[in-house]
Amino acid sequence: MEVNIEADSNHVTERPRHDKYKPYLCTVCNRPYMSRHDLNRHKQTHTGEKLYSCSQCEKCFATQPSLNEHMNVHSGKYKCTECGKCFQSNQKLTVHRRIHSGEKPFECTVCSKRFKTKGELDSHSRIHSGMKPYKCHECGKTFSHSGNLQTHMRIHTGDKPYKCSLCDKSFNRLDYLQIHDHREHSNRRPYDCCYCGKLFKTKGDLKRHVYTHTGAKPYSCRHCSERFTRHDQLKTHLLKSHNEGTWFTCHICEKKFTLNGILKAHLLRHEGVKPYVCCECTKCFYTAGALKQHRSVHSDFKPFCCGSCGKYFKCKQYVPVHFKRCADRTGFFDLMSCQ
Repeated sequence: MEVNIEADSNHVTERPRHDKYKPYLCTVCNRPYMSRHDLNRHKQTHTGEKLYSCSQCEKCFATQPSLNEHMNVHSGKYKCTECGKCFQSNQKLTVHRRIHSGEKPFECTVCSKRFKTKGELDSHSRIHSGMKPYKCHECGKTFSHSGNLQTHMRIHTGDKPYKCSLCDKSFNRLDYLQIHDHREHSNRRPYDCCYCGKLFKTKGDLKRHVYTHTGAKPYSCRHCSERFTRHDQLKTHLLKSHNEGTWFTCHICEKKFTLNGILKAHLLRHEGVKPYVCCECTKCFYTAGALKQHRSVHSDFKPFCCGSCGKYFKCKQYVPVHFKRCADRTGFFDLMSCQ
């Protein structure tokens, strides 16, 4: 029988006495430890605290042993003879060498898929079992992988370690930074619409655009029959019509918003800050959308499209006026920015 010891405040559960090797159990992720000191040190991985910083690259770590392991990378103690890459420990170097050898010694008993490490196999096995052992102590959300929990914790801590090298924006996930860099700082548009030939930067942008041709509304409300083309539209509907979700309230005027991004843009108006500057005429705007619309003044670029006949316009407000006169309304589903 397990006896809880200050479980709510310290995340400690004392295990049965016959388990003499690791009697202390973390109540967040169920990981056992030999001493209370080891458990308390482990708890920092859940709180997001990183008190130990590297003097050479300024990376931060939750524990001193983690920092000590990281320093092996700079010293080159564990270096791959094939590619020259350095690692924190001999174990990680051994695992890395399997990339060159192609060795995958761990096999899933359910689907026979093979993996380089036991950890990868254990993570994969949770797909079959549905187990989610990692729990957020802030909101109670559970995860199947510890890395997913660590990424999720940045929502509560506000930590944004991934910073764009071309602008001042920071992100809490690496893939968000990559998407930002691709959308904002790249002119490549590799995805083209099979209906009208328009080009887009991401698959997601193309997918949302295709809805204007097909009329598809993949996001459905679980409370009523309403359907939507975008997830943010569904989220707004759930909040306004079914009171499901959280309102974001301005602390200055107490105005409420359905999305945190809209609130942030609203706060800029109170502060009088216009962070989006036109590179042609230095005119400033509160939102990126307003700047994009303004840019058409300096060129023949027409970013707004009628979903019915495909005609383009420089300004968004021209589109509904055009639609009232549009002869062919058969294919009309939505008005959207094609940039």
